[in-house]
Amino acid sequence: MTLTTAQAFVKFLEDITATDYQKNTHIPARKTSVDKNLEEAFPSTSDMPFWGGILMGSAAKGTIIRPIDDIDVLAVFSDEKGVWQSKYWNDSQSFIYRVRQAYAGTLIQQVGTRGQAVRVFFKTGGHVDVAPVFHQGNNVYWLPNGSGGWISTAPTVAHRWFSNKNQDLNYHLAPIVRLLKAWNRAHSKRFRSFHLETVAGTVFGKLGSNYRDALQKFFEWAPSWLDVHDPGGQGGSLSTYLTYTSRQELIGALNTAADRARKANEAEARGDHAEAKRLWRIVLGTSFPS
Repeated sequence: MTLTTAQAFVKFLEDITATDYQKNTHIPARKTSVDKNLEEAFPSTSDMPFWGGILMGSAAKGTIIRPIDDIDVLAVFSDEKGVWQSKYWNDSQSFIYRVRQAYAGTLIQQVGTRGQAVRVFFKTGGHVDVAPVFHQGNNVYWLPNGSGGWISTAPTVAHRWFSNKNQDLNYHLAPIVRLLKAWNRAHSKRFRSFHLETVAGTVFGKLGSNYRDALQKFFEWAPSWLDVHDPGGQGGSLSTYLTYTSRQELIGALNTAADRARKANEAEARGDHAEAKRLWRIVLGTSFPS
């Protein structure tokens, strides 16, 4: 049966959304595996006891898309014994390498250090990015900045901001973000995930179930909203990773997507679903249904 444009969107969204098994079994199992090593390496008798891991990022927000290859975990360590001040306040690199050692000799396939996180690779594929932090208090944490120092971060506050936005928008925000991540993946991944989520949560004052119209509006509006600030209240503008050139390339990609989305919606309105789906396939990637 030939799909209408709306039906093609429903199928595509289903195809890129994490399955119940992935959400309820696969992702929690990966997090549990990561936590177990840290619990054993940093018990309550350690100078930096491991308090626990918090699932963060796209997996926690419900914006992760298939195929799933990475999960983010915030690994919270206690400074109750003063180790941050005595050992690591000016040497976060030693801290992150110490955390990395918790996985040495385990069944993990490979462990890498990425400046601000420890990347744990699994033999069955995929990885978990473990961001080790010290708790400052009031949901604020010290996170290695990648060059030996520290930055303050409040990811749980930012997560709550997104969850509230998603609720305010009748739970349409997370699906729109999944579609936007498919676009971003198909077009050079110019947006960082957290930045994209925050822009989407900022630009929409209301959202309905017509995601084709919502995508067009996002592509049209987003160039004016790239300098959104960290909703956790710690990091300032989220666009600072963009150079002048990469910013212009991102704006160009958004403008191109806006033009194609507009033409696709016009084609759908006149009943030309074949043309509408052809254009959406360019925007969202070749796996979009024909």
